[in-house]
Amino acid sequence: MSFISSIKERAKKNIKTIVLPESMDLRVIQAAEKIINEGIAEVILIGNKDDINKFGCNVEKATIIDPMNCDYIDELINSLVEIRKSKGLTFDEAKNLLLNDYMYFACMLVKTGRADGVVSGSCNSTANTLRPALQIIKTKPGTELVSAFFLLVVPNCKYGDNGTFVFADAGLEQNPTPEKLAAIAASSAESFKLLVEKEPLVAMLSHSTMGSAKHADVDKVVQATMIAKEKYSQYKIDGELQLDAAIIPEIAKSKAPNSEVAGKANVLVFPDLDAGNIGYKLVQRLAKADAYGPICQGIAAPINDLSRGCSVDDIVGVVAITAVQAQNN
Repeated sequence: MSFISSIKERAKKNIKTIVLPESMDLRVIQAAEKIINEGIAEVILIGNKDDINKFGCNVEKATIIDPMNCDYIDELINSLVEIRKSKGLTFDEAKNLLLNDYMYFACMLVKTGRADGVVSGSCNSTANTLRPALQIIKTKPGTELVSAFFLLVVPNCKYGDNGTFVFADAGLEQNPTPEKLAAIAASSAESFKLLVEKEPLVAMLSHSTMGSAKHADVDKVVQATMIAKEKYSQYKIDGELQLDAAIIPEIAKSKAPNSEVAGKANVLVFPDLDAGNIGYKLVQRLAKADAYGPICQGIAAPINDLSRGCSVDDIVGVVAITAVQAQNN
């Protein structure tokens, strides 16, 4: 069974309600139809019912909520005002947000217990997807920062976990400090364990392996590795490692023979967002890998992003992953 098939089966065992706020996108409506037909999750679409039905998809079993005609809109407005009172948000400002920004409305459905998670980003930028989530849902207790990863499934690949990898941070944290990089490593290990149900083996990536190069960028990864090993000793984390030393056993034997991660890594932690984002897109496009994400970690409820170049199947996959995260929330 493929990775995403196993995720879908897990989602079906405890059905969760996922909000799709971008009802203006045909791909989202087509994905909603597939999600409903496959029984992966209950779906809430935000928008005008007539506009949604114009797409010609069968989404009769989805719940469609138009903020303009919502019976409990005043409750949501008052709740949002209370959440943002320290920022001075007024009733009218909250009303404007909820009526005109469907991501705010979606997050309030989660906050008030009407839904379990949100998937957005086919139209919205990452910033527009995550801003409402961080303002309303906030961070998970005990979490040091919110980060994002892509789950890559590479066909006909013997590396990682039969071609399955977590790439982090490939969607959010631009240039993490050593402390943040260590926290990303721990969160990514936890996410891999939850979703893949295998032991995470975390490689802290660099252009250097175990001191082969000297540079401030290498020093950052070395320091992050030291912090991660001390602070998150429950996980196998090692570095600094070049990519080939991290995933190819033969190269690991010569470059990092004493590492318990080298040659076997399935969680790849990149030194910055540029490297992570470029890396995942290279693998996705050249190796024809399935890439699910950016999947967020560290938010108090599963709120996940999409690449604006996503396919219908990408959306379906991220919804299934979000549902599994919600089961564990």
